Amino acid sequence: MGEKASRRRRFLVAPDSFKGTISAPAVAATIAAGIREAGGEADVCPVADGGEGTAEALRAALGGEVRRATAHDPLGRPIESEFVLLAGGETAAIDTASASGLPLVAPAERDAEAASTYGTGELIAAAVAAGARRVILAAGGSATTDGGAGAIEALRERGGLGGAALEVLCDVTTPFERAAVVFAPQKGAGPAAVERLTERLARLATELPRDPRGMPMSGCAGGLSGGLWAAFDAGLRPGAAFVLDLLGFERRLREADAAVTGEGRIDSQSLEGKIVGEIAAICARVGRDLFVLVGRDELDHAALAGLPIRSVREAGTLAELRAAGAELARST
Repeated sequence: MGEKASRRRRFLVAPDSFKGTISAPAVAATIAAGIREAGGEADVCPVADGGEGTAEALRAALGGEVRRATAHDPLGRPIESEFVLLAGGETAAIDTASASGLPLVAPAERDAEAASTYGTGELIAAAVAAGARRVILAAGGSATTDGGAGAIEALRERGGLGGAALEVLCDVTTPFERAAVVFAPQKGAGPAAVERLTERLARLATELPRDPRGMPMSGCAGGLSGGLWAAFDAGLRPGAAFVLDLLGFERRLREADAAVTGEGRIDSQSLEGKIVGEIAAICARVGRDLFVLVGRDELDHAALAGLPIRSVREAGTLAELRAAGAELARST
């Protein structure tokens, strides 16, 4: 009885990044520090759902090194970009956002029709040249709606994949033909541009080795996922589930008493195939409580009915995240 009462409670700390402010590894380390200060144990497991920050989250969890490469941004300007060669050197992880991301283009110069994924193709080719036999591409966060035409061009110019397998992590199920309608407005496209982009995607679909239209997840990153599926037989994977499986999340959860996750903003979409929803589903299956720390809580808490989420707490700074971790360790 006394031994059980004195046992330290163990938490699996698995947050996503707080987009644009704090990386997933930094969030996880800070929450874990608070838990440990309050006498708890923490297994640090930063995660991602296939969007920006996925490559770094995988490097932090699995080991590896950052490799730098010259590429081109969405508007064709040379930049120094990067990819991750994971431990062992046979698997590379790349964020589409690293060379083709929306943050690389100032709001005043965003042009969904001109933006190209050519730089992402350059990074894939660089990873293959570095020895990767498997390339994991996180598709989220792009400035592009070119159906992957730029990436396909860059890869073909460099001899293709050289036998390497390509897997695209997707954070939405949108099909290729809907990519412009769903995503282009946030990339600077007005109604007329959306119509032109949709027509351009339709033409590209007929020119590719196989037609990506109607394929779930083929519209990610403005159709980049569908273009790579059609041209290079890339696998399309739900990002959140793929990353959690790669990190051994369920096994690690079974060794913990509860899980802590988080993201910059939580809303109803967070529970529909995104990282928080995927983690909640695993917690329900394994029988573990889940605590959620977020920068902004915009969730209708009625949506939590039936889920093992015990609390959602706002903590948007490193100091607040550390304090929240300590409070969880003391009160649960």
